[in-house]
Amino acid sequence: MARDKYLIIMAGGSGSRMGGPLPKQFMDLSGRPVLQMTMERFLDAVPGLKIVTVLPQAHAGLWKELCYKNNFNVPQLMAEGGFTRFHSVRNGLERVPDGALVAVHDGVRPLISTGLIASLFRQAEDVPAVVPVIPCTDTLRPVIRRASDGKLERTDDPPVDRSRVFAVQTPQVFWSETLKKAYRQAYDVSFTDDASVAEKAGVEVMYVDGEKSNIKLTTPDDMKLAEALCSILHY
Repeated sequence: MARDKYLIIMAGGSGSRMGGPLPKQFMDLSGRPVLQMTMERFLDAVPGLKIVTVLPQAHAGLWKELCYKNNFNVPQLMAEGGFTRFHSVRNGLERVPDGALVAVHDGVRPLISTGLIASLFRQAEDVPAVVPVIPCTDTLRPVIRRASDGKLERTDDPPVDRSRVFAVQTPQVFWSETLKKAYRQAYDVSFTDDASVAEKAGVEVMYVDGEKSNIKLTTPDDMKLAEALCSILHY
């Protein structure tokens, strides 16, 4: 019997690095808010998907206004953001039952393809955790430090073998009961994503190919790139 499918969408960023008056998840991209575009990708990929939107209480009214303004009449379960991403996801998981598949996704990754979304959910029917990654193509140097005068200088640290380094993306898809159990752990600063929480709890994570276009919008340059990709991909 197929599991019900849930999406916990993380929309708690302040957007300080974007430099605009609005948090980045509410900024306009191709004629609609980034967060709306992100949700639309998932709704197109997974019929019957249930959405849990996690955002600060201070932003709840703004998001409701934007949904009304853009005629985005999609049912959503709301959860309040926490002190850290870990606590925010844990709050979102309270709205998800056991026995489901749950994807956790950054609200500011609106360019993911419906094909990747569907594939991740499909693979998660058979394994408890599926996480997309992409290989690192840049040369990596953990041999730089900032001197007292602000200039960068080298250290004696060895170079990184980039063939062994991958960038981790979202959505990360789990059996809900497995992820909920993992999130009962005490918070640790090493918890940078859901896979790190799951692996600390002993969950075996399956890593699969992600997409280079599945970028996280963080800076103004990211928004410019996203606008260009929207035109190319017809989003």
